Amino acid sequence: MAAKRSVWPLVVLVAVLVIAAGGAAAVVSVYVLPTHTPHSVKTVTEGDNVTVNYIGMFASGPQQGKVFDTSLYSVYRNNATYPKSLEYVPRGSESNYTVLPVHVGPTAPSGGYVFGNYTFSTVITGFWQGILGMTGNQTRILTIPVNLAYGPANPSCFTTEPLVLTVPIDSTLPLGTFRADYPNVTATAGTTFPNQVYGWTEYILSANSTTVSLQSLVSVGQRVTALELPYVVTAISNGNITLTSTLTTGLAGTVLGRLPGNAPTVCGSGEFIVSSIDWTTGVMTWNFNNEIYGEPLRFYITVVDIFPAGA
Repeated sequence: MAAKRSVWPLVVLVAVLVIAAGGAAAVVSVYVLPTHTPHSVKTVTEGDNVTVNYIGMFASGPQQGKVFDTSLYSVYRNNATYPKSLEYVPRGSESNYTVLPVHVGPTAPSGGYVFGNYTFSTVITGFWQGILGMTGNQTRILTIPVNLAYGPANPSCFTTEPLVLTVPIDSTLPLGTFRADYPNVTATAGTTFPNQVYGWTEYILSANSTTVSLQSLVSVGQRVTALELPYVVTAISNGNITLTSTLTTGLAGTVLGRLPGNAPTVCGSGEFIVSSIDWTTGVMTWNFNNEIYGEPLRFYITVVDIFPAGA
């Protein structure tokens, strides 16, 4: 199954993106951190390099308040207080949750600024602008508009799909395709196995050196999951199975789907969010953009250490 991203590449991506979010800031004490002696008592100015802890959430929309990334292991573990977003990717062990090194400014060398064990790189505009004027151990809440966060979603990464599907009861696959789709199933007449897309039982009617003929064993009213989306079998007639989505309009933006592993990806992703559900037109929209694009964000940021420019 194609995945939108592997754990570490995405964690790195989110970290870099997080580094780049910002906006109007209100100083609020929101999280208790261990006592720490900052490198300097100065305030953050442009050109400095700082380490921060952060919690990144969606500021509005269907996922409002959901955490999409954090540097704090305790936040990762606490799903009751900090529910996670649809595409949240855990970093693994506690040792992987560390402060984020941020260069405060719009540009930096390609390799970043290196101080000790930290490499400070540029981040999204809203984030570094939002921490200007902060001091060590100070916490702010930044609400960042789309243009200062990750920017708009790519319109070419949306697809429109029907809410009602028609699937043939009988099908014939080339033997090579069958083996690629079902590597653990022997192509022998009478064999049954679960369909990789719909989950119902497939029955091999016949098989030879070139093709495999299948019949779907399914009944009206049967509930199935296709691409991790819910459907119900509403009709079986004229050699076809009719599947009707059970998604309601109010679920738009809260449902995650995935393409089967052998399917072509869209914008490099096999994972999508159902961003709209319209029963009037009978279609839903799949958004293959990463969930953070096109969304205003809220960050809880605590400055841990400040390395003044030229230090």
